[in-house]
Amino acid sequence: MAHNDIILRFDNVSFEFGHRHPILNEVSFSLRNGLKVTLMGQNGAGKSTVFQLIMGALHPESGAIHIADGFSIATAHQVIPRAEMSLTVRKFFEKRFLEKIYNIDPRIDEVLDVVNLAAPYDRTVSSFSGGQQTRLLLASALIQKPDLLLLDEPTNNLDGAGIAHLTKFLVDYKKTCIVISHDTEFLNAFTQGVLYLNAHTRTIEQYAGNYSDVVSQISLRIEKENQKNALLAKKIETNKEKANFFAHKGGQMRLVAKKMREKADMMEEAMVDVRKEDKTIRRFVIPCQQDIAGEILKISSYSIFKNHKPVAKKVKIVIRKNEHLLLTGPNGIGKSTLLESLTHKDRKGSIIEENIRIGYYRQDFSTLDFEDTVYHALSLVTENTTEKDVRSVAAGFLIDENTMRLKIGTLSEGQKGLVALAQLVLLRPGLLILDEPTNHINFRHLPVIAMALDKYEGAMILVSHVPEFIKQIRIDEVLDLEKGK
Repeated sequence: MAHNDIILRFDNVSFEFGHRHPILNEVSFSLRNGLKVTLMGQNGAGKSTVFQLIMGALHPESGAIHIADGFSIATAHQVIPRAEMSLTVRKFFEKRFLEKIYNIDPRIDEVLDVVNLAAPYDRTVSSFSGGQQTRLLLASALIQKPDLLLLDEPTNNLDGAGIAHLTKFLVDYKKTCIVISHDTEFLNAFTQGVLYLNAHTRTIEQYAGNYSDVVSQISLRIEKENQKNALLAKKIETNKEKANFFAHKGGQMRLVAKKMREKADMMEEAMVDVRKEDKTIRRFVIPCQQDIAGEILKISSYSIFKNHKPVAKKVKIVIRKNEHLLLTGPNGIGKSTLLESLTHKDRKGSIIEENIRIGYYRQDFSTLDFEDTVYHALSLVTENTTEKDVRSVAAGFLIDENTMRLKIGTLSEGQKGLVALAQLVLLRPGLLILDEPTNHINFRHLPVIAMALDKYEGAMILVSHVPEFIKQIRIDEVLDLEKGK
């Protein structure tokens, strides 16, 4: 197939999840062979749904999706399905194929080398860290050798080395690729075009250039549209004032007034519907548990994983009220394992003061019951949570009335993250434990979240691989799990 041949085309595609949840409205765009494109849009707009439509897992209500004959597609999802977490590495890769693949091990070795991951064939998927699971997801798509590669938030959980490795891979990649991501620097390194899913019009806008180029194009367009509307609004007001004046004169003047009103109406119709930017969550505060003081948490020992084996480390960490600790270390060393263990107050090697409420933001959202409705999950955070509290906090995180009725399992990963943050606000914790809180979250929300964490007055432990996010948060102490401090 020639490099510039069209390999994917949406023709007036519409899709909705039920009557109250429209996603696409008569969307049309095309994609040429060999192009690397970013699919962007706010949390819950339907980006992952577009991927499912391309893969054929979902079908449009109307319109058609055309894929070039013989063109193969593979996707690396945001997270590994829960049903596959108990599989071994070999079984996990075998599941990517409909037919039995004999002697698959050399193919596994090849793709694991591409993603820079050492993974024994008989190791269980659930035993890998979040960052390592992200690499497994990418490798599971690559092993299929697709003509079109779909990547859904591929930098989530990856450390700096992992993001650099993935970036180089995509820069050198010769085939077609569509990426969903909120990481601007990562996207700018390889993106040649942007498909923007507008959550307000339910359409996809197509742009040439990388993400920063597109932001400039959109900003210039909005400025011109606002200028045009401002000029028309001034003329409309003048015409209406004159029309009112002539209408009171009677006789022929009433006819003049009528024509002036008609002209004003025409100008109102000519006003441009200015493109709305993604909404940003409201500024918020995570209230600290009252009546706590002094030392909240002491850590005297922890374990790291070296060559897939646990190694004990001694340390002396004391976290008091209004102190923030940053945990660092490469993927797979045991950061998430340590955070998880701290939520169990009887853990050996750490002491948490009695009666401390722990707010735990887990990167895989497994603290949420996916069968719960959003409203139920928020209303049961504490015994004192009122309906007024729930609705007020939810609105600040862009959780509308329709979303409140949905089961958590039906939400996008980004929306699950916003629900988890809303729970923390309602909980009023004394100890806040956050494992990669930027994953899946629209980049517009990140400064607001960083501001809330920076001002949090309880004890806090944070894991994040996003330097720009960390820079915005007050950090009082750093524990490098690999070095010991």
